[in-house]
Amino acid sequence: MVAPATLSLRPCAAVAPPRAARPTALAGFAPATRPRPALAVSCPPRHFSSLRRAVAVDSDQQGSAEPPEQEKGPKTYYFLVANAKFMLDEEEHFQEQLAEKLRNYAERDKDLDFWLVVEPKFLDRFPNITKRLKRPAAALVSTDGNWITFMKLRLDRVLADQFDAESVEEALASNPVELKFEKPEKWTAPYPKYEFGWWEPFLPPKASNGTA
Repeated sequence: MVAPATLSLRPCAAVAPPRAARPTALAGFAPATRPRPALAVSCPPRHFSSLRRAVAVDSDQQGSAEPPEQEKGPKTYYFLVANAKFMLDEEEHFQEQLAEKLRNYAERDKDLDFWLVVEPKFLDRFPNITKRLKRPAAALVSTDGNWITFMKLRLDRVLADQFDAESVEEALASNPVELKFEKPEKWTAPYPKYEFGWWEPFLPPKASNGTA
């Protein structure tokens, strides 16, 4: 370790005043000239301990250690759920809303953050919801809580809640089920009925349930 450096300053003595001018010499003679004495500066030692500065730094104090990476925790998923017949076969505008959102994501090259899950396993965590559901059930799941709130207002006859999952695979896991919807004898709506299976583009990857 290098010894601390000490800065010493000396106060300078006052400059001696110039000698008074000598009387002018007799007429006809040049005035006598004498060389001026050199000015002497005396600086007695004076120490300022407050100006000391340590120049040595321990090796373990050089720089700051990088903060540890935050461990990835569970992510929150929001959902709407109702019986599958209502969600997939009866709700008039549900398919159109999902199709429009899917088109918007494709134009913006944005990854999907919403899915349809038929008979989701996470419902086992919500006994107060499952006892009010007709089965099989279908759920709209998303990581966007604001959008789920908006969709609940649009669909109305659905139940909503949220849960945490360690992975998207865990969040979207489902139980195998075969969907069958009876075709109405007479369709009176001014628009054509949705085709069976329209929901498959919104299912989680490698998941497809239902038969016509």
